[in-house]
Amino acid sequence: MGGDDRNIAAASEGDLDWREPDPPEDVGMKRATYEDVLNAPENMVAEILDGELILSPRPAPRHAVASSALVGLLHPAFDRGRGGPGGWWILGEPELHFGEQVLVPDLAGWRRERMAALPNEAFFSLAPDWVCEVLSPSTERIDRSRKLETYVRAGVAHAWLVNPVERTLEVLRLRDGAWMIVGVLTGLEPVRAETFDAVDLELGALWGESASSP
Repeated sequence: MGGDDRNIAAASEGDLDWREPDPPEDVGMKRATYEDVLNAPENMVAEILDGELILSPRPAPRHAVASSALVGLLHPAFDRGRGGPGGWWILGEPELHFGEQVLVPDLAGWRRERMAALPNEAFFSLAPDWVCEVLSPSTERIDRSRKLETYVRAGVAHAWLVNPVERTLEVLRLRDGAWMIVGVLTGLEPVRAETFDAVDLELGALWGESASSP
């Protein structure tokens, strides 16, 4: 793929009156619970990162096109084994629970040799083998920092970052506890991208175009 394998990855005593009790903890940062996720507005994606409830708007059109196109490209070949090797579960917006952390990637994939059957719960406790985040202006900062860091701690081995505005696909691989950039793909032509490099990926479909578009 021609990648370059780069690493990516804030009291003085004074005249204090000791008869007064210690100041209370900052209640403005109350740790979120799963109940907060369940009670979140239906038009928002709710996640918990380091005790903080993160609410993100539902995808804009470019984001939705890229996410839907990826499902359409990967699911037949890798989930169903039609025109590809199969052996995966490919799911859109699964809810992941890593201890108290709750994350919702745009897509995630599990090798069936690790997860032979889907769980009965409404979420997944087993870390996926691959995640994909489709970046948008409102979520990119968190996707690139706190979410990627959480995926590292959970042991997710592969990640893709799709930017529909810049029309780029960043392919990342976990190595020695940090994300390495395997390659940055762009354009409209079919490409092969780790970890789904068994088949060609029509990159233009992610941008709502094709190689034959004017």
